[in-house]
Amino acid sequence: MAGVTTRRQAAAAQQEKNTTTVNGNAAPFMEQENAPRDILDELDDDEPAENIFLFYPNLIGYARIILAVASLYYMPIHPRTCTLLYSISCLLDALDGIAARAYNQSTRFGAVLDMVTDRCTTSCLLTFLASAFPRWAILFQLLISLDLASHYMHMYATLALGGSNTSHKNVDKSRSFLLNLYYTNKNVLFIACFLNEAFFVGLYLLSFSSPLLSPSLLETVPPSTAAAIHQGAQVNSSILSMIFANPYSAGALEMARANKMDSFWPWVITGVSFPVMAFKQVVNVIQLVKASRWLAEGDIEARREARRIAKRRQE
Repeated sequence: MAGVTTRRQAAAAQQEKNTTTVNGNAAPFMEQENAPRDILDELDDDEPAENIFLFYPNLIGYARIILAVASLYYMPIHPRTCTLLYSISCLLDALDGIAARAYNQSTRFGAVLDMVTDRCTTSCLLTFLASAFPRWAILFQLLISLDLASHYMHMYATLALGGSNTSHKNVDKSRSFLLNLYYTNKNVLFIACFLNEAFFVGLYLLSFSSPLLSPSLLETVPPSTAAAIHQGAQVNSSILSMIFANPYSAGALEMARANKMDSFWPWVITGVSFPVMAFKQVVNVIQLVKASRWLAEGDIEARREARRIAKRRQE
């Protein structure tokens, strides 16, 4: 163990090694004008270790995940409970940013956790809508793909070409005025994200309340069929699922729809939020295109630099 030194011992040894003599007296290296900062940092290493995972904004992020998972459990069987849990999870998205600024706890882990949570929760809701409205499934699938692709491309381009310390929200106006407005104006960002989620929540509620969008809400078991079932007649699985509903079966969705709610407010929510949802999709398209171009510009510059190096070697 005698041969093992700590970081502080190594720094102290480096300090002693680099002492100089001024007017016949030994002057420590720390007092020299050009003292290396890494040595000074080692000598001032008394700050307590921080646990990034327990920062307040990240704890809020974990709460968002728990609420989102709970909302997924209730999604096919209890629309009111699901909507409440999902909405609280989305609203906490604004609270974690406030906490990060108030306690000076902004971290890259927290930013990534926030983005991943947003992408996952929205994708799960759109997946349910694809099953609730099978005729429009391809549209919801495209929306999921656009959301994931645009944010991944944008994040990757920012890290690869802007540097590891560059936030994906730092978009220069010269690159895109709309993206700059979207990411730097907190009010625009909050309203766009909130009403985008509100539109899909409104569609989710309409799947339980509007016969116009869900014709199956009008379907009932005919009396003759019900009588035949009582007499032991063969029936198909869809009728069985309507009679023997359980929380883990496809029939649970139909059972929940039987307890439908009024469709007035879901229509209002969907109608009011539709323009903002459309704006959000336009932003996603622009983000995808701009990130692709930025990556292509980086590739062109890297190839030019490689050719310059190869040319200098040949000379």
